[in-house]
Amino acid sequence: MSTLTIEVQRKLGVAVERMPAFPQSVQKILDLTRDINCLPKDLVAVIEKDPVMTMKILKVINSAFYSLPNKITAVSQSVVYLGLNTVKNLALSIAAVGMLPRFNTSGFDIQGYLLHSLSTASVARQLSSVYAKGQVDPSDAYIAGLLHDFGKAVFAQFMAPEFAKALAISADNGIPLHQAETEVIGADHTVVGSMLATKWQFPEHLVACIRDHHSLDAQPSPLMDCVRMGNQISRKLAFGQSGNAWRDDEPITAPERFGTSYDAVVAALGDLEKIVSDAQMFAQV
Repeated sequence: MSTLTIEVQRKLGVAVERMPAFPQSVQKILDLTRDINCLPKDLVAVIEKDPVMTMKILKVINSAFYSLPNKITAVSQSVVYLGLNTVKNLALSIAAVGMLPRFNTSGFDIQGYLLHSLSTASVARQLSSVYAKGQVDPSDAYIAGLLHDFGKAVFAQFMAPEFAKALAISADNGIPLHQAETEVIGADHTVVGSMLATKWQFPEHLVACIRDHHSLDAQPSPLMDCVRMGNQISRKLAFGQSGNAWRDDEPITAPERFGTSYDAVVAALGDLEKIVSDAQMFAQV
């Protein structure tokens, strides 16, 4: 933030403040899970007081997305099967997706963006299980992948004319969208996205991943590697639409972790078509 002008900081701050807060139930979930001694029954009690959240969580858990052997009929069962952190991040994911604008005047494809974000989240989670096992919580990789570009949704909704211009510059000149955003707005989507994640009181490692995923100077981490690679794979294979078309000259992310062949990484992940179909399913929740 120190490199931003006062006027840009003001504009971004106004946009972030106009974004809705998480539902009270989700905010309570965040508060509870900051306590390392949080009991599963306390989390379940909060979720079950929100019938809409309960219904959506059970719908996702009983879908092909998780492929559990038995039908889950209560949130308490879901915690047993999936764990506390997964259920927490599922609630966060559902809440975040529900905040996306249905329409915007920037020309940004919100449904394409949602499919890209959900696909990136699933690919990042799979990457963490294959290439960073024991180093990254897969559910953290999922939530970071889901929200890495959320700043674009803020721009599309509250800074539409400037964002439309950045989208056009990126497409017409073949430059990364975050560079075009900085040229037009004075900051890119990672800045406003991390401001929003801070407002939502996300853990610092998730805020940092959202803030730094385009910064080559940022200290790398296993989580960052997985989100960056997940983003690149989703863009390269055209899973959804991020507003930032794939460029053939892009270097591979973290070659020391993933090697130097996208094809080899993709092959190691298994059936990516299932990831896309799962993302499409989640988008309908």
